[in-house]
This record gives sequence, structure tokens and C-alpha cells, in this order.
Amino acid sequence: GQIIAAGLLAWQGVQIGSIPIPGFIVIGSPWMSLMLTVFIVVLVMNAINFIDGLDGLVAGVAIISNGVFFVYAYLISSGTSEQTDYFNLSQFITAALIGACVGFLPLNWHPARLFMGDAGALLVGMLMAASSVAVTGNIDPCRLTGECANPADLGLLGASGLLPAFIPILLPFAVLIVPLLDFGLAVFRRLRAGKSPFSADRKHLHHRLLDMGHTHFHAVLIFYAWTAVASVGCLLVLLIPDWWWPLIITGVGLIICTILTLAPLSRRKAVEAAVQSAEPEVAADAGVAAFDPLDAAAGERAPDAEMSDAEAGIALSRLHDKENHAP
Repeated sequence: GQIIAAGLLAWQGVQIGSIPIPGFIVIGSPWMSLMLTVFIVVLVMNAINFIDGLDGLVAGVAIISNGVFFVYAYLISSGTSEQTDYFNLSQFITAALIGACVGFLPLNWHPARLFMGDAGALLVGMLMAASSVAVTGNIDPCRLTGECANPADLGLLGASGLLPAFIPILLPFAVLIVPLLDFGLAVFRRLRAGKSPFSADRKHLHHRLLDMGHTHFHAVLIFYAWTAVASVGCLLVLLIPDWWWPLIITGVGLIICTILTLAPLSRRKAVEAAVQSAEPEVAADAGVAAFDPLDAAAGERAPDAEMSDAEAGIALSRLHDKENHAP
């Protein structure tokens, strides 16, 4: 069904016609363009469907990524003098999808009253792929730079002139970095275990965030943050002439996202260290002895039980209160 939907999309003309490469433009045969388009559409559809495991996750990621892509599509189309060229198929698809997701997100926010399901997630993925293909495979890099009359002159532009030509290739991957990463890891993990790549498990990135101690709300916001940093950072390359400014901004954003992602681990270690250094009687009175992995009382917890962010904060606060009131 997914291949048929992608094939109909490509058959109607929404397909990759060319790929800008340094010095020239690769134009594939009609069959190559068709197969490449079908592959990309099916890949994005499944990548979006794979991250649909938390309330509000797919809708929020779609709003952020399509918002960035809408700005990008507008920038490359507004470079001409024709006002009618300011709007194209890619902008129409992204605008419609953003509107649908904005209306759907309040109902899908945790705790959800309405669920997207496989049909909704696959539709979002197909529309995102269609908007990317509609602009990526049919753009003239010379139109971005305004410095060459035909693709054959592209090699004369130098690195600064070629840089915008890479954005149509990089930006779709940047806005979909989180779904594609989760999809790739899931397929590799399941194939290595001798299972079907589409068999269900509880090792997706959002599941791992929950197991680390993040709440549902925090896990969703972390996904939003990674998507925003990757997509906006790539878009800044087109907006800011000096390449090192986008690199610095993106690097700072990635560092902040990494700290926020790993924060529960540091809090858990802080609780474990505090419990281990506290007097056994105080820890027992505070009811936090089970948080000491070296203590025999830790056997009261399940071996695979994870300490949530809320548990860590409550346990540490309770221990400090007992220590402050200890004789």
C-alpha cells in the first residue's frame, strides 16, 4: 500500500528530477527518478510512523520541521521577480500540513483524547516527503545564487556559490533527523536480532528517554528541541553568509540538547551518591535505602526498575530533610 501511494505520487509528477552536486547537476533517467522518489517517500513514511509512540510527538515534530521547510521554500521562490512564484506546491503542502497538525495537537497532547494512529502518521510522512521532493528535486542551484545562466556554469561559482545548492539535499534530512535516526537504529537492531525490521519492541528513542527517567512531557519536548536545532541550524546556512556562525549556533544548541537529554542520569547519580554517603539509619528512616545500588536493601526494587526524574527529586529532598532533622 505504501509503495502504491508513493508510486502514484511520483507518477503524477511529484518526483526528484535532478540532484545538485558540486560542479554539475545529476539528472537521472525517468525510471531512476521514479524509483528514487518511491524509496524516499516510503522511507519517510515509515520513519514518521516509527516515532509515533508518545502523545503529541509526531504532530509537534511535523509542525517544527514543516515550519522550517516552509520558510526555506519561500526564500528560494522569492528570489525571482515574479510575485506568483512566491508560492509553490511545496509551500502549499507544508502550510496545509502545519494547519492540520496545529489543530490536531491540542487533542493529541498528553493525556490524549484523540490518537493519530498508523494511518495518520503515514499520511503525515507522505505529505512531508512530497513537500521535500517537490522542491528538492526540481530546483536550479543557479536560481539560489543568481550567478550563473545555466547549470554548466555552476563550477565557476566557488564554494560560496555552491553552498546553497547543498541545502535542498541537506535540509530534508535535517528536519527529519530524529525520525530517520530512530528508524535506522530500529531496523539495524531488529535485523541483528534476526527479526523483521517492522516487528514491535520497546527500544525506540522515546522509550529510552522514558527509561532514563524523563517524564512524558519532558521526552516530547526533548524531541522537539533536537528537531528544531538540526533543522534551524541547517536553514541558517542559507540565511547567514558566514558559515561559522550557523556552525556555532548549531553546536551550542546540540550541547544544550545533550545536557537536557542526559540530565536524569546525573540526578540519579546524585541520589545514589547521597544515599551511599548518608548514615544507614537516616537513609532507612527517609525510605531511600532502595536507591543505593550497593546496598542489600536495593533488592527491594526490581533489577530493571528505573528511577524517574520525579522519584529522584523526591528521594533527594526526603533524605536532606531527614539529615537536617537528625540529632
